[in-house]
Amino acid sequence: MATAPEVRKGITEEQQQELDEVFARARRALAIIETYDQARIDRLCQAVAWAVANKQTFTCLVDMGIKESGLGDAVSRMGKRMKIRGVLRDALRQKSVGIIEELPEKGIVKYGKPVGIIACIVPTTNPDLTPAGNAIYGIKARDCVIFSPHPRSKKTSFETVRLMREALEREGAPADILQCLTRVNIPMSQALMARADLIIATGGQPMVRAAYSSGTPAYGVGAGNSTMIIDETANIEEAARNTRLSKTSDFGSGCSADGNLIIEASIFDKLLAQLQAEGGHLASPQEKELLRRVMWDDEQHRTADTVAISPQQLAKAAGFTIQPDRKFVIVHGDGIGKEHHFSSEKLTTLLAVYKYSGFDQALAMMRGIYEVGGKGHSCGIYSFDQEHIHRLAMAAPVSRIMVRQPQSKANAGAFNNGMPMTSSLGCGTWGGNIVSENVHLKHYMNTTWVSVPIKEDKPSDQELFGTFYDPSMEAEVESITT
Repeated sequence: MATAPEVRKGITEEQQQELDEVFARARRALAIIETYDQARIDRLCQAVAWAVANKQTFTCLVDMGIKESGLGDAVSRMGKRMKIRGVLRDALRQKSVGIIEELPEKGIVKYGKPVGIIACIVPTTNPDLTPAGNAIYGIKARDCVIFSPHPRSKKTSFETVRLMREALEREGAPADILQCLTRVNIPMSQALMARADLIIATGGQPMVRAAYSSGTPAYGVGAGNSTMIIDETANIEEAARNTRLSKTSDFGSGCSADGNLIIEASIFDKLLAQLQAEGGHLASPQEKELLRRVMWDDEQHRTADTVAISPQQLAKAAGFTIQPDRKFVIVHGDGIGKEHHFSSEKLTTLLAVYKYSGFDQALAMMRGIYEVGGKGHSCGIYSFDQEHIHRLAMAAPVSRIMVRQPQSKANAGAFNNGMPMTSSLGCGTWGGNIVSENVHLKHYMNTTWVSVPIKEDKPSDQELFGTFYDPSMEAEVESITT
């Protein structure tokens, strides 16, 4: 018998068998969920969401995930169950079965259709949130989802999916609408992606690149390096408080966590003092050097051991101690560029601060930081100057800008802004992605456009070409034959 292509690419016979089985079950489940009406689909979304987002269950999942991976902060991670509520809110407010939108003035009616089987790559820092959010959007679009968990937190992801499968069964729906691989490694994830109809890839850049090279349509995310400009009009207390909230959320593990503050010179000292009042430890030059050595290796690659750990753990790894009440570490930026490590992404409880004079310099520094990394992802501003906000929006090579909001709690959607709720942030062509928006329900569906004739909408040539239009050039001419 011929060896399966996936085996030749590095997966074992056991992994091949698991893949064959989960896809066969998914195809059978897909044939059933495609027949459900909108009310049935919405109830299933509510059922799976409640199965993991209730406080008792999510507390257990958070505890399990942190113990399994050794990453993250239990207190702030609990807040992610609110994100599940937000995804559910957005899903329930939209149509996905039959007619989903009508544009009578254009004679257009749109119908929602499933994309089929989705391969969802789960990052180690979100072993519970990512499966839950993708399950809600996937079910809403009448898809089936196969999750490939990160090996470091696979038990937590499997438990999350198990709970949602039980919820589906209680509602009389096929549990195999949602499945989770058990024999996971990189070749297994690659084989999964090659066979799926769509990929949602949330994780490190190597995995996202693998998704795009799989031959399957994919939505991926780019690297982050969130940078905030704080101008002279800012509310200093608000800016410092929100910075602390963003930087400490799950120990700074998210690519949205504030990494760099660009602060106007006249308020720099006041803001720095307020950051310390919020729990920041200002590193001395000696401590800063120790942090640089522990966070980056000789090839300037960020070391994994410093990701998503408390400031006390970070300081200890670097070789010094800080007070137990400190919530994050602050360093003075020593320059911007690839040779200046602190201007790159820092997925931990470390923040770099820079001083600017004049808003032109602030924009130049912002651009420089995104040339180091994070282009396409997110930035923000603390300002009440609408011209500054507008100029940043015109200049920043990012897909989302948060105004006076804690970046890591806002850019993926919040109950006090209009961003679509998600755990996947598209970064446009800047970040090597196909979309420059939050990945949400519409990206989980195919859409059929039905068009009927309308009153002709044909502008005159004068309207179309403006001053370039020359009637004499439109005179009849004899045909030329050769």
